[in-house]
Amino acid sequence: MMKKYWLRWAIVVPVLIILIFITLGPRLLVGKPDVHAGAAVLMDMQTGELLMDVNGDTPMPSANMSKLMTELLVLEDIRAGRLGWNDEVKISRYASTVGGVNLSLRYGERLTVSELFQSMVVYSANDAAVALAERSAGNEPAFVKRMNDKAAKIGLTSYSRFSNASGAGQSELGPNHPENIRGETQMTASDTAKLASYLITSHPEILRTSSRTQMELKDKGIYISNTNWMLPSLAGPYSYAGTDGLKAGYTSDAGYCFTGTAEQHGRRLVAVVLGAPSKEERFEQTRKLFDYGFALSTSFPVRVQNLVKLAPR
Repeated sequence: MMKKYWLRWAIVVPVLIILIFITLGPRLLVGKPDVHAGAAVLMDMQTGELLMDVNGDTPMPSANMSKLMTELLVLEDIRAGRLGWNDEVKISRYASTVGGVNLSLRYGERLTVSELFQSMVVYSANDAAVALAERSAGNEPAFVKRMNDKAAKIGLTSYSRFSNASGAGQSELGPNHPENIRGETQMTASDTAKLASYLITSHPEILRTSSRTQMELKDKGIYISNTNWMLPSLAGPYSYAGTDGLKAGYTSDAGYCFTGTAEQHGRRLVAVVLGAPSKEERFEQTRKLFDYGFALSTSFPVRVQNLVKLAPR
């Protein structure tokens, strides 16, 4: 009788352990990564939950992350019919002299909204962002007001304030910027994640552009490459399965920043890293966040599949 009792428990206990592992395993076994950056957050887009939060509510210079708002407003203008992809945009003196990452656009040159938008999304070109802002609102100060109004409308905190359309630092604005365009945009990592999530949810087509490895500016005879080194199509050392966006940036005040998004097994994550020490580290830290998030959010069927794969044969 005693032997049967112990035999029963010898079967039941391992089964219970396996069930607990399948159900709760990731949260029990996956430790939070040590992230080397000024601030970082990881968001589960399906629930809006922050799976990781390191100084996520601290306002910081955010470099090109502010272009996510510029992209959102341009896409809203396209959807509303206020802009067309084939509309031509004349490059202003200000846009032609803004510094940082740019296309070296010439004063008086004409490009389409589509060309400028793709250059802003793929290459994070500052001059393209300024030109689009001026075309959309008449001038950049008016566009910046729209940016901050939209930020409040979608629930970003008052800690995040947009100063210009490009995310350029004060020293990069050039000699022809409007007098009331000054300073550098500050954002929190959590607000940046919320903005990225809103952009993807409202305009999922953004991912078709942000996932392109390069684009051609035919009239200029040049190809420009994506600054997001995590794209799988680049097949580089930082490529990460499921990554299809979203924005990399740098200024001397902000350091190296990145907002990335990836989807695996139907689950999409958004990671934000602000103030990383190098361009490589921003991607390394994002990889840590994605590894952690996907380990946590793996679905029950996938966990069962993984357990079967691990079982001895």
